[in-house]
Amino acid sequence: MAESTAAGPAPPRRHSTREAVLFGGVYGAVLASSMVAALSQYGRTTAAGRRYDAVWLLVTALASALAHGYAHYIAERAPHSRWEVLRTLRDEWPLVTAVLPTVFLLAGAGWGWWPPNGVEYPAFALNIGILFTLGLITARWSSRSWPTAVLMGMGDALLGVIVVVANALIK
Repeated sequence: MAESTAAGPAPPRRHSTREAVLFGGVYGAVLASSMVAALSQYGRTTAAGRRYDAVWLLVTALASALAHGYAHYIAERAPHSRWEVLRTLRDEWPLVTAVLPTVFLLAGAGWGWWPPNGVEYPAFALNIGILFTLGLITARWSSRSWPTAVLMGMGDALLGVIVVVANALIK
């Protein structure tokens, strides 16, 4: 939250690109896996159903990015220009980008590039791979050794699996 100083209100906190990419990547990968789990419960295995799932996942990602950007804007409560609102929303692009590989898998199944039945398993594997990669990259950026970074990546991927399984069980 922005604090006031004697000179006036502090400018809103700008999130670094690295922080935004990592946060959005993790959030998007977990969101995509959770959505695929939820959408798969309805038993849609037709090409048309998978195209619908792809669109629904993309709309959900856009709505999540909008909600998250808006929450940042409100939480900072500093004086903002109208352009600052748009910049805050624009900074949520990593969340949407992290969902696009899963949208592509679902849409490809809908367009007949691969069978629509069972496409959720490659989608889960892809998103767990994204979580592993982000964990590995973060650990290496933090100057961890390669063996430690691999273990941290595996731990992050496992946490992602736990979140997705818990989300699927709750629904």
